[in-house]
Amino acid sequence: MRPTGRLHIGHLVGALGNWVALQDRYDCFYFVADWHALTSDFADTAQLTSYTYENVADWIGAGLDPEKSTFFVQSLVPEHAELYVLLSMVVPVPWLERVPTYKEQQENLKDKDLSSIGFLGYPLLQTADVAMYDARVVPVGADQVAHLELAREVVRRFNNFFGPVLVEPEPKLTSFERLPGLDGDKKMSKSLGNTIDLADDPDTVVKRVRQMYTDPKRVRADIPGTVEGNPVFIYHDAFNPDTAEVDDLKARYRAGKVGDVEVKTKLAKALNDYLDPIRSRRAALLAKPGVVKEILHEGSKKARVIAAQTLDRVRDAVKLRYA
Repeated sequence: MRPTGRLHIGHLVGALGNWVALQDRYDCFYFVADWHALTSDFADTAQLTSYTYENVADWIGAGLDPEKSTFFVQSLVPEHAELYVLLSMVVPVPWLERVPTYKEQQENLKDKDLSSIGFLGYPLLQTADVAMYDARVVPVGADQVAHLELAREVVRRFNNFFGPVLVEPEPKLTSFERLPGLDGDKKMSKSLGNTIDLADDPDTVVKRVRQMYTDPKRVRADIPGTVEGNPVFIYHDAFNPDTAEVDDLKARYRAGKVGDVEVKTKLAKALNDYLDPIRSRRAALLAKPGVVKEILHEGSKKARVIAAQTLDRVRDAVKLRYA
């Protein structure tokens, strides 16, 4: 994850919840992508470090265990940069220009200068991030499959030149679709201000839920409403474990027998019940900042050992040996 701000419940549904389940089945590596953050946020790095520590506190709060998985910081494993450079020697520029999000982000982030080589080349750095650890599977959302397919093509091209050096990764899709924003936008995003953060206190969660977009055609509680695609009910499905209550709310909403206030009140309670233990664990960790720092430094040392082994293999294949 890029440390560009606080994590929100979209991260919880789209990534963290999946990561927690995977750590008991795989040897997992989870890292703070601080170099990737610079591709779009290089103009202001004042909070990069603090967001790094906060984000990792959220990971642990959500259930990730540094005793089961390796946590590290991208820039503390400089081998990533070397592999990125070597990959860049064999990959044509048009491959990078055709990545779907390249032009999309240039359109959506007009307030930022995205004309840098770093921004153009971030898919190659992502490939290095994955290939460095011989990753067999990578947990991604449906919108990230194109990025991973490029990584697979890059690995194949590199191997065609230098032999079977790198492992071609496979995608492992998350089980829940992207969580919409509070405003009904298809994407929950910090830049759009339509999020509920994992660190939000209970009163803030209640306030944000009350502002949520619902069925715009339903101007009164006695008018039948639409459940499908309604962000409030998408959130209920994601966070409310009381399926009987959710089914009842949906039936009454469709029949025009329940108001938005009741639906949102019950959602806010379900969300706060879900977030309470995460907030508690997060607060305990941030009260001892040295703990998170130590976890990241120890994990980065472990990652560097593996990265060095991969680069030894790569240098041998490329004939970069001068001993």
